[in-house]
Amino acid sequence: MQAILRSYLMLFMMGLAVYSSAFSAVATQYQSNDAFINQAFNGNAGESKVLWLDDDLKQAIEAILAHRFNKMRMRYWQHNDETVWIMDEIGKESPITVAIHIKDHQIVRTKVLVYRESRGDEVRHDFFTDQFKLAKLDDQHQLDKHIDGITGATLSVRALTKLSRIALLLHAHVVH
Repeated sequence: MQAILRSYLMLFMMGLAVYSSAFSAVATQYQSNDAFINQAFNGNAGESKVLWLDDDLKQAIEAILAHRFNKMRMRYWQHNDETVWIMDEIGKESPITVAIHIKDHQIVRTKVLVYRESRGDEVRHDFFTDQFKLAKLDDQHQLDKHIDGITGATLSVRALTKLSRIALLLHAHVVH
């Protein structure tokens, strides 16, 4: 009887291990920060800068995110009047690292650099990220164009949309 219980317990534990490994997120890097920046600025690394966030800017970011934002500064890269912002936002459970290139107060390119979720990685494909091209920010800090969602990737879509809005907001503070 004890041998049977041990066998069932062992099978249960093995099943649990297989189940948890199947659903654990694996980070996949699609492009490095440096490669994105060089590509955005046509081979120029740009100048690495830091934007210190005042209370008003921090509140605007928190309003977009709909949660607290604990950073005091944001790193970005600038070349002439173009900026690149590399930021993280939680999709469902894990951070998604996204790079956003902005010129003339509109998005030139959006790229998922690192995806760590177990589902929803369709947001990394050009068919999705190309929707952000030429998007601008309106007076209510919303994108001026509609972004179509992806079934099964709702939270990842929201994360990229929020980061796009934040990048445009921050760009407006550093490029006049």
